Amino acid sequence: MPPDDSDTGLLAPGWAGSPAAHATGDRAFLRALLDAEAALTRAQAALGLAPAEAADAVAEAADPARFDVGSLAERARGGGNPVIPLVADLTAAVGEPYGPYVHRGATSQDILDTAAMLVAARTLESVRADLDRAEHALARLAAAHRDTPMPGRTLTQHAVPTTFGLKAAGWRSLVLDARDRITRVRQALPAQLGGAAGTLAAFQAYGAQDATALTAAYAREAGLAAAQLPWHTLRTPVADLAGCLAFTVGVLGKIGEDVLTLSRTEIGEVTEGSGGGSSAMPHKANPVRSTLLAAAARRAPQLAATLYGCVVAGDERPAGAWHAEWEPLRDLLRLTGGAARDAAELAAGLRVNAEVMRRNLDVTGGLIVSERLSAALAPRLGRARAKALLTELARRTHAEGRSLGELLAEEPELKDMDLAALTDPTRYTGFAGTLTDRALERR
Repeated sequence: MPPDDSDTGLLAPGWAGSPAAHATGDRAFLRALLDAEAALTRAQAALGLAPAEAADAVAEAADPARFDVGSLAERARGGGNPVIPLVADLTAAVGEPYGPYVHRGATSQDILDTAAMLVAARTLESVRADLDRAEHALARLAAAHRDTPMPGRTLTQHAVPTTFGLKAAGWRSLVLDARDRITRVRQALPAQLGGAAGTLAAFQAYGAQDATALTAAYAREAGLAAAQLPWHTLRTPVADLAGCLAFTVGVLGKIGEDVLTLSRTEIGEVTEGSGGGSSAMPHKANPVRSTLLAAAARRAPQLAATLYGCVVAGDERPAGAWHAEWEPLRDLLRLTGGAARDAAELAAGLRVNAEVMRRNLDVTGGLIVSERLSAALAPRLGRARAKALLTELARRTHAEGRSLGELLAEEPELKDMDLAALTDPTRYTGFAGTLTDRALERR
């Protein structure tokens, strides 16, 4: 049996089977390359630089099913990129008399850069859809748990009470930040057209009179933005894309990391709706979606760093910098698409254990409201005395296993104070509800 070299994502459960997997596969890139070639001939025909019949012939021949991806990949070694063998095959498929109009005036980087932007645009559509799904689910969680108290944690320790509604609203705010960045970058993704060295000289030789009209027509036919200049070595589009993708994965990784913490056996404040099983321990329901988000977030920054490094692209066409972009860009698109899918599923199925949250508020024996007590006792005892008293009672709470409320009740100076109210953690969530409401107003 011949080896199966298809990239199915066997070791990449974070993106396997996702819309991004289908949008970034070899056949998806082949389709984008052919779309870029067909768009170029259509643009030239629209400007009278090629017969309309040539555009029709190229469009008909540019059917991915007619091309052997494996053969293209092997032959790409000869020239360092897959466009060179593809142009040869496409020209042959078009045949006479219109074969000479294939790729006319362009360079390989024009087609491959445009194809990469098409693949990115198509991937970002599914990412945006999944971010919308995640945002809607988080909005519902935030509204439903607007006033559900839980421990706030800073530097891994209980700090002061907060609400799960505010936490979910914060997650949603980050998702909206990512969505907005994705939207802006998607709208700006440009077609690439510059010819051999970015001067469009060959197009002029073939009769083009207006560089702006030519690049605008090509962008329009490709469904991308028109670049002001050829960007063979001006890699702003790729850097902007890398930044928004890495930010998006990081945002979703933060949500996953929070859920991993809150779903620990010892904490148990949330659980994934459908946890994953273990090959060895039948009792386990692992937080798989969160785990995959956390894994993606650890890979994305390094992929983006490679793409940022490629901004240093020399001359009018780079050797190596451009070539180094292709794989990390695809990996980053896949990571982002898979993470967006997992985040949407995680948010939709997340189970909130409000009773456990309430119980955990008492883990420190009332010390979680020490900040409030400092403010309440200072007018009566003086700031220094209040701090010293609470420090001592905190020590005794740990040493004696008694609650802070019990110890405060033994202090003669505090006999007439409503200590039950002051030590109730559910009544010290500040403006959490108001902040949640304000966050949910954002669309």
